[in-house]
Amino acid sequence: MQRLWLLFAQVVTVVLGAVFVVSTLKPEWLPQKLQEDRSPGTAVSAAPGTGSAPARDAAILSYSDAARRAIPSVVNIYTTKAVRAVPNHPFMNDPMFKRFFGERFAQREPSSSLGSGVILGADGLVLTNHHVIEGAEEIEVLTSDGRRMKAKVVGSDPETDIAVLRSEIKELPGITLADVEQVKVGDVVLAIGNPFGVGQTVTMGIVSALGRNQLGINTFENFIQTDAAINPGNSGGALVDSQGRLIGINTAIYSRSGGSLGIGFAIPVSTVKQVMDQIVSNGAVTRGFIGVEPQDVTPELAQAFKLARNDGAIIAGVMRAGPADKAGVKVGDILVAVGDKPVTNTATMLALIAQLPPGSNHKLSFLRDGKPLDLTIEIGKRPKPQAARE
Repeated sequence: MQRLWLLFAQVVTVVLGAVFVVSTLKPEWLPQKLQEDRSPGTAVSAAPGTGSAPARDAAILSYSDAARRAIPSVVNIYTTKAVRAVPNHPFMNDPMFKRFFGERFAQREPSSSLGSGVILGADGLVLTNHHVIEGAEEIEVLTSDGRRMKAKVVGSDPETDIAVLRSEIKELPGITLADVEQVKVGDVVLAIGNPFGVGQTVTMGIVSALGRNQLGINTFENFIQTDAAINPGNSGGALVDSQGRLIGINTAIYSRSGGSLGIGFAIPVSTVKQVMDQIVSNGAVTRGFIGVEPQDVTPELAQAFKLARNDGAIIAGVMRAGPADKAGVKVGDILVAVGDKPVTNTATMLALIAQLPPGSNHKLSFLRDGKPLDLTIEIGKRPKPQAARE
């Protein structure tokens, strides 16, 4: 037996030595598979089922496919509106003249601004921000392939800062919508728009946070936060995932200088689609309303009112003859649930009530003097926000 093992070891040694010599002097004599495994730069072969290492590296180093899919669906938006301009004349600066004649002699001069938008389909619908087209008298859309067209406002919603336009040219490439519920913090995203009017630009970052609210930007907030560079002119543009699918509409940045500081906000596509569907169907968005002034329950308020919990929305004011007033809601009540959905703060309260159809009856749960109280309220229609003065 010992002689057999010795013979086996000698044969293996000779074979390995022969392979080494051939692979060094005449590698072309080896089978193709062995040549690939020994090719320069290949340190470790890929694990089974994961694809080759070079393919994975290429996917990580380039997002050109995602940009290529999304870019044709992002447009530049140019708006023109007339603003009051007082002529430079000595009489116009005279206080007595202004007192009697006001600004009736003021001239209206054109003012241009720019933003971005996202094409939704072949029917010419374009999504953008309300503040991009607010007060505009003329709107033009410029596609990535250089086509320029007029557009009209189908409707807009100032409380979410969403507007829907309809362009003149049809058969535009619509963007693919992502499932925003699958988006996670750390996912790679691309922001596409027209910053500072330099032309269409793609920037890259990650999802920094989800569900950002109470920022004072919109009435209804549920922002995706990203560090992808968003600058003036990007508003209304697309925030897409690594496959080029739309996850949000870029709407605002946190900045002390006017430029990107790495904190940008996008409206999630779930909110965008909900608002867009109502605008296309009805020309406006209809929301529920109960007529109260809510305030967050802070730890300080919880201690002052001797509450066992520090979530919910305390009712700081009740509109006279409004839905809540008619149902018996009082100042100091704490709203803790709308139906079976808990209320954690004023943001969730506004969102939950806004989803209720006007005219329907719903049970709302309160705390009054520390005791639970259920009231049935007939939901009213949320009044339109007042337009900003020029």
